[in-house]
Amino acid sequence: MDDSLKNLPTSHLLGSVPAVISEEKEKSTTSYDVPEANMQIFPPNNGGDRGRGYQTLGSPSPGEGFEQQPANNWRGVFSISSYTQYFNVDTDIVLNRLLSALHPIGGDFFAKIDANPDLYGLIWISTTLVFVLASLGNCATYLMQKHTNSGTSWSFNVNYVNVAAGSVYGYAAVVPLAFYFLLQYMGSNPSLVKFWCMWGYSLFIFVLASFLLVIPVEFLRWMIILLTGAASACFVGSNLKSYIEGSDLTIVVVAAFTLQLALAVFIKVWFFP
Repeated sequence: MDDSLKNLPTSHLLGSVPAVISEEKEKSTTSYDVPEANMQIFPPNNGGDRGRGYQTLGSPSPGEGFEQQPANNWRGVFSISSYTQYFNVDTDIVLNRLLSALHPIGGDFFAKIDANPDLYGLIWISTTLVFVLASLGNCATYLMQKHTNSGTSWSFNVNYVNVAAGSVYGYAAVVPLAFYFLLQYMGSNPSLVKFWCMWGYSLFIFVLASFLLVIPVEFLRWMIILLTGAASACFVGSNLKSYIEGSDLTIVVVAAFTLQLALAVFIKVWFFP
């Protein structure tokens, strides 16, 4: 091909493409700013009060912010959600605390429950003790009566249930509350939930002792209940002493020790006569 033909213009030919103009190239490469977009939370609200609508992340609704805040006023006392944290225990934790309650001179029970005191033990152990005293108390009177005079008729004493419920629940609730106000009056800073937890677990040993009190031997019954009461009283006294360490409140420890022994004597006299 002749070299002169290479220089002929070709823009008029069929199928030819015009050269890209530099101005259009500059316009095509010009950057533009995209308006800032916010991520949204679905589902949207199409109007009215049918839904919560779009919400920007990081800006919770007023209702959510209110629900996440703990109840810090008197209304929290009547809210069930305020007490759920005191039932957040599993089987291993409860068993560990039950075994600690059987160690009367450890004095470290408050250290074990410091991070998570519970009311589960208080309610469960108290309720178990009520039914155990009512049932085994009747069983013990039956065996004792048959042991002394087999010809005498025996009848189930329903009143044991009422006395057991009133005495056990009353003791487990009122005694820790009384010591809480007493220590506050004396200038200490006690925890009512910890007191309820400790006194609740201190009743566990009476559940075990009740099965031995069924034995129809009066002397053996007194030995069992006195040893049980002393062990429970030592558990309460030693832990209470460690809790108020540094304060001269010996009278408080002696009072707690005496009340625990009095409970043991009451159980023997009323339910296992």
